[in-house]
Amino acid sequence: MRTTPTSQRITQSEFVALVAVLVAIVAFSIDAMLPAMPRIAEELPPDAPNLAQLIITSFVLGLGIGTFFAGPLSDSFGRKPVVIVGSALYVVASALAWMAPNLELLLAARALQGLGASCARIVPMAIVRDLYSGRAMAQITSFIMMVFTLVPAVAPLIGSGIIALSNWRGIFVAFAAFAVISAAWLILRVVETWPSEKRAPFRMGHVWRAAKTVMSNRTVQLCTAAQALCMTALFASLSSIHQIFDVTYGRADSFPWWFAFIALVAGGFSLLNAMLVIRLGMKRLLIIAMSLMIGLTIVMLFLDQMVYATGLPFIVYLVWQTAVFMHTSMTLGNLSAVAMEPMGAVAGMAASVITGLATVGAVLFTVPIGLAFNDTALPLMVGALISVSVALLLARRIEDV
Repeated sequence: MRTTPTSQRITQSEFVALVAVLVAIVAFSIDAMLPAMPRIAEELPPDAPNLAQLIITSFVLGLGIGTFFAGPLSDSFGRKPVVIVGSALYVVASALAWMAPNLELLLAARALQGLGASCARIVPMAIVRDLYSGRAMAQITSFIMMVFTLVPAVAPLIGSGIIALSNWRGIFVAFAAFAVISAAWLILRVVETWPSEKRAPFRMGHVWRAAKTVMSNRTVQLCTAAQALCMTALFASLSSIHQIFDVTYGRADSFPWWFAFIALVAGGFSLLNAMLVIRLGMKRLLIIAMSLMIGLTIVMLFLDQMVYATGLPFIVYLVWQTAVFMHTSMTLGNLSAVAMEPMGAVAGMAASVITGLATVGAVLFTVPIGLAFNDTALPLMVGALISVSVALLLARRIEDV
């Protein structure tokens, strides 16, 4: 770790917690909506229930687009101001979503939410790169991911509670409150980590040159493509998971508790990754996690087609779904750390380009998988198998780290 003004005000433990909370606004914005999707499907697009999945993908699309700008803006204007402005945009979008009279306006508001949330997602990781490097950065990222998983564990429960007390629109009030609290924490506790003498004017020529610097790096190219494919497995699962619990297994009422279980198990694997990454290195962990995910999915598809005539039992499906989130805990943080390692001079731009391309790419792959839902988990499993298999081929070509 390099000594910075930040270390004079905030401890490492609080820093990890704060960054995790900032980044967790994305998970909260997705996972708290999951229990509301059947209600929204009944109220807004009753003739096409699968379209309710776009509530997730529209947010992720806005998130992906926003990441292209969040990092460069933070390189030019500083880390904290960009997070604060993004939080304000997120609050405005939450208000618009709360008032939306139809699905089209709701989806537009969700995309705008994603734009705002992109600042809280990207800029904190640039702050981490300002302070850490190498395997130490990967370890800190894993700790952040571990804390980050607590939000998905409780978000569906919070969403269900809000729906019970009011209706699904009340969730957007909670979103706005979350953004205000996290931004206030940043303002009060963190000293700016990107000093004015390092900032470059925000010019498109400069942005384009920095983007070329980022994407001309072979490691960045491989990690970005692999991230997109690993995110596809995650986003496709998030888009379909409530429908599978509800339609396929009739467990909509207990869904928040099962989701909490899945998220907590995945959080444990983030801690495991943090402990192992220093010893084994990032590439080896990536290959192990992807290989295990591929093997398990092949077994599940075999059981689905050759053993269980009426489809996988719920517990068998639950094992596979938990494995998807465990795989995410063991791959996304490592891929991000590997990609960011050579990008210290343009950390904000690198975080934006890498995450933006990976996210938008994942959305493009996710939408057809989600819309292919046929009352079973089969389309999801096939999509995950293909995406992770290609990601493994790319990960094997990354230099040892």
